[in-house]
Amino acid sequence: MNSSRYAKTTHTAAPLTHQHAHEIQAFGSVVAMPIALAENTRRASVDNLNQLLADTITLRDLYKKHHWQVSGPTFYQLHLLFDKHFGEQSELVDTIAERIMMLGGVGVAMSADVAEMTLVPRPPKGREEVPVQISRLLHTHEIVLKEARTMAQQAVRDGDDGTNDVLVSNVIRTNEAQVWFVAEHLVDEPMVNADKSNGEVR
Repeated sequence: MNSSRYAKTTHTAAPLTHQHAHEIQAFGSVVAMPIALAENTRRASVDNLNQLLADTITLRDLYKKHHWQVSGPTFYQLHLLFDKHFGEQSELVDTIAERIMMLGGVGVAMSADVAEMTLVPRPPKGREEVPVQISRLLHTHEIVLKEARTMAQQAVRDGDDGTNDVLVSNVIRTNEAQVWFVAEHLVDEPMVNADKSNGEVR
């Protein structure tokens, strides 16, 4: 038996851990992609989509926070609804990130980077009342919808039909539907310590 041959085979099958190297693509850059869109068009769409991705990830995580922390007589139905919307937002995260990659860009991914980029106000770590939770969700949906509509219009002007389709068919429609379902739970519910001058919850 050739023990050295077996030793060599075992060695090459071992995982090569603790590897380090330079990034193969910097965040904010786009690589050439033969999809018949100019580089400046792809770059603009990537920049827009990364902002939307950061805010969508934040909205997704806000749904999970409220899913865990919801309380009161509507606990069960909101517990289920928030988790359903979390799943739908998770699908949007993948759809947006994949579109960024199709355009030759790099999607924001890590929570620390998302926290730096998002336009969504940071909620407290603690538990809040249901009307406040719902108000936060509706405010965040509005942020996402406003930017998605603006970005969709820019994509049309730039001839980026694929990005426009993702924004209109996926992002806008999903968020509009979720606003409808969530807003109905705020009917006849008091706004707790709300600053009605700008719609934000204190």
